[in-house]
Amino acid sequence: MPELYVGLMSGTSLDGIDAVLAAPRGGRLRLVAGHHWPYPAALRSRLLALHQPGRDELRRAAVTANTLSAAYAAAVRGLLARARTGARAVAAIGCHGQTVRHRPDAGYTLQLVNGALLAELTGIAVVCDFRSRDIAAGGEGAPLVPAFHRAVFASGRHDRAIVNVGGIANVTCLRAGGAVTGFDCGPGNCLLDAWILERCRRRYDHDGAWAARGTVILPLLEKLLSHSFFRRRPPKSTGRDEFDLRWVKRALSGREQAADVQATLLELTAACIARSVRAYCAGAREIYVCGGGARNRALLARLAALLPGRKIATTEALGVAPEHVEALAFAWLARQALRGRPGNLPAVTGAKGPRVLGAIYRA
Repeated sequence: MPELYVGLMSGTSLDGIDAVLAAPRGGRLRLVAGHHWPYPAALRSRLLALHQPGRDELRRAAVTANTLSAAYAAAVRGLLARARTGARAVAAIGCHGQTVRHRPDAGYTLQLVNGALLAELTGIAVVCDFRSRDIAAGGEGAPLVPAFHRAVFASGRHDRAIVNVGGIANVTCLRAGGAVTGFDCGPGNCLLDAWILERCRRRYDHDGAWAARGTVILPLLEKLLSHSFFRRRPPKSTGRDEFDLRWVKRALSGREQAADVQATLLELTAACIARSVRAYCAGAREIYVCGGGARNRALLARLAALLPGRKIATTEALGVAPEHVEALAFAWLARQALRGRPGNLPAVTGAKGPRVLGAIYRA
């Protein structure tokens, strides 16, 4: 059986597709190659529109899933070309899909992808729809990356926190004794990206430079932090269903300076991460950041200020580039599925027990 795996991740930041090719090494996966396929503006707009109810929604979702699956196939072809590897060498593709709804409280979650079409287009087995089985077992369905974090980043000597800052931020606490906890802690890049796109027509705030020029509006920050999600105890997960630009605008007076709002949104992300670490991972003296937010210098500086006495670094220090961590996690989850092994951690998601995750479409 081939022992290479492809991982595909397209997160709530909606910036594009991160693709990795990975090979097992012991109980871990070694990165062979990485590739990024940016979303065209039209596809990103269609995906954003599907986050809200609208006319002819079911047809639009199905057609967009097919378009997205063709994009996933293009990302796989680009990845394999870069690695000079053929499809026959790949055991499976682990594809997260693009989340457009996440409502574990109502018993469902929806990540757009046509797994059957992706298998046809690539000639490779596809594992997708990872969250649904965990939700069926009473869990939140997310985050799913903590099991991978344990396999790759855990230390037997001291506690560590792994902070993933994608569109939504989540924290994994890896205790030296082997116990793992993790949960979504609030917005990551999604609000920052949405605000700068609306005001400056830029996709993201490079290095957090625009936010750094602004001043935090404390009353606005307090209003945003009063959201009920921040008072919930883990297990918990969230998404654009709860945190979008409309929610921010409802809290604005209209007199704020745009850069000050950006500074406040960055502080919101930093504050929800720092509060989560202090409350649930207090013993961790090392905090490693991954995801797109790991490249935001202003955010890392605020985390260092809010979590004094702790080492703040990116997962690069542990041997994995921040932009590859989540895609590698879904390559690992595909391997778990093919081997009939659980991919969730009940202590993280709240599921009734360990479950094998993912629907498998054989090539």
